[in-house]
Amino acid sequence: MVIPHLKGTKTFDEIAINDVVDYIDWVFFFHAWGLPGRYRGLEGFCDCAACRQNFMVLNRHVPEDKRKEVLNLYTDAANMLKRIKQDALLSISAKIMFVSAKSADEGLYLQGEQGGVYLPLLRQQHIGEKNKMCLSIADFVSPYDDYVGLFALCVKGADALSLSFGNKGDDYNALLIKSLADRLAEATAEWLHLQVRKVYWGYSPDENFSPHELFKVPYVGIRPAIGYPSLPDQSLIFRVNSLLNVEEIGIQITENGAMRPNASICGMYISHPQSSYFMVGKIGEDQLADYAKRCGVSVDEVKKWLTHNL
Repeated sequence: MVIPHLKGTKTFDEIAINDVVDYIDWVFFFHAWGLPGRYRGLEGFCDCAACRQNFMVLNRHVPEDKRKEVLNLYTDAANMLKRIKQDALLSISAKIMFVSAKSADEGLYLQGEQGGVYLPLLRQQHIGEKNKMCLSIADFVSPYDDYVGLFALCVKGADALSLSFGNKGDDYNALLIKSLADRLAEATAEWLHLQVRKVYWGYSPDENFSPHELFKVPYVGIRPAIGYPSLPDQSLIFRVNSLLNVEEIGIQITENGAMRPNASICGMYISHPQSSYFMVGKIGEDQLADYAKRCGVSVDEVKKWLTHNL
């Protein structure tokens, strides 16, 4: 166990887009536009004739019209990013903290400076990837003295900018802004996790991976986000926020647990060397009843939050 170097919390009021833009995984950007696949030749792409020809050759297994569509979309996105940086159209904020933690009762007990909270967790009911059976995030936190990191981040300005484009009848750029804001949020999560591993928690100070290598998750530790496959219950954000106070960086939480701005992420950092990402997936009635009991609510209430896991 490595004791985090950072004591308390740290707020990043203004993260430079230039710091995170290299951490954008364009695969998921294209997926959002219905263009699945991984395309070669975009690293260092400058929209000159040579770069375009190189892209077309490297991806010749893709139909020509699809390659042209990918290139045009990527060029538009790169130009919009330039505009965003030059005119300061979007801003990025984040907050991190580290809390004492221990696993018990199929969940985590977290203790911060402002108090403690129990975080109930769900367990897989099937054999997961690499034959890892019935995983829970609680498996990666000691039942004794340990630490967990909490984080939240948001890209501000995208919702209003997208609405502005939409009001002008420019639906294409309205969607482009939204999809870029989502990618910038994920890129910020990648960049911030790197800073945590090397500096603020400091359990991997000598890590040396390129942004492209990070997409393959070669590092130690995970950052499961609330509402994602390992933490599917969006209501957990209320428990986490009792410690993290995301409003401090401009995130508002609705009664349904949604975050505003839309391009926001909240989750936790786990440093266990054997921790890995997984999908909880479908759960049975027995776990549903047990989870409701641990949450202190009715089964019907839990069902509203776990629709996709039933």
